[in-house]
Amino acid sequence: MNSVLRYNRTQCLLALISAAAVVICVCAGVTMNLTTIYDENFDHMGIRTFCMFTVNSNILEAVALALVLPYTVDGLRKNNYHLPNWIVVLNLIGATGVTLTFLVSLFLLAPVKGFVLIFTGSRFFLHGVCPILAIIAFCFFISDHRITRKEAWLALIPTIIYGIVYFIMVVVIGEQNGGWNDFYGFATRLPVWIPLLAIGPIIYGITALLRLLHNGSYDRRKAKEARMYQEEYAGRDIREAVMAMARDQSASRRTADIIVPSRIISLMVAHGDDDAPLDECCLLFVNTYLENRGEKDAEAPKRKG
Repeated sequence: MNSVLRYNRTQCLLALISAAAVVICVCAGVTMNLTTIYDENFDHMGIRTFCMFTVNSNILEAVALALVLPYTVDGLRKNNYHLPNWIVVLNLIGATGVTLTFLVSLFLLAPVKGFVLIFTGSRFFLHGVCPILAIIAFCFFISDHRITRKEAWLALIPTIIYGIVYFIMVVVIGEQNGGWNDFYGFATRLPVWIPLLAIGPIIYGITALLRLLHNGSYDRRKAKEARMYQEEYAGRDIREAVMAMARDQSASRRTADIIVPSRIISLMVAHGDDDAPLDECCLLFVNTYLENRGEKDAEAPKRKG
């Protein structure tokens, strides 16, 4: 395996580990809340835990990272780690929510209720570990698409929706009429208009920072990949390199299914010195794969005999 594929595989493995860790930790934290009937410090346990932004933001992030897992497993199998753009954007939305959860827990809730209380039990996962791991995963390992400004605005939607629901349940309906108590203290500790005006800029500020870190990681990754492809394939016959890759994949697969790594081949063509067209190289990959596979199938009965 050449250095380019090893680098791609390492990125894939790090994404897999970080995504799986967040999913497991979120499941642990939410399960602890659901199975806790009574907590003298927190009213919203059991099924009422789904009233809390902390829980909802962590679940959204867990779903976003769970969608990454099949692509990382497939990337390890094919040596071609790549995520659809919409999954990367969904991870921005999820990472924004859990970053807000972490900041509110650290700077608003912990000074009032105590750091030990806010970051122990299920809160250890939902207020601390999961947000931190999610931020690291999104900014450094889920770096397969450059987030645009237009896409960044989508990250505001879940928080704005929750803010509207929270305002209605706490302020409009009120706890005495079947609504929620002000468990975050936004309506009782502050004039209502302050959090209403502040939430939008705060969320977009978080999104902008995450986007900056993510896009920086994306740019560095693409620059490193381009440099590695140039070093690996400069002066080489791209057709020969494609044929060698096809033979390697054919030898390592048990089935005759053909998976053409067109993205990798396109990078080889773009950064190599050869003028081989992409469609010709992809067709060459298929033909070489089938030819090598046919030779292996023909040899199998001889080995059995």
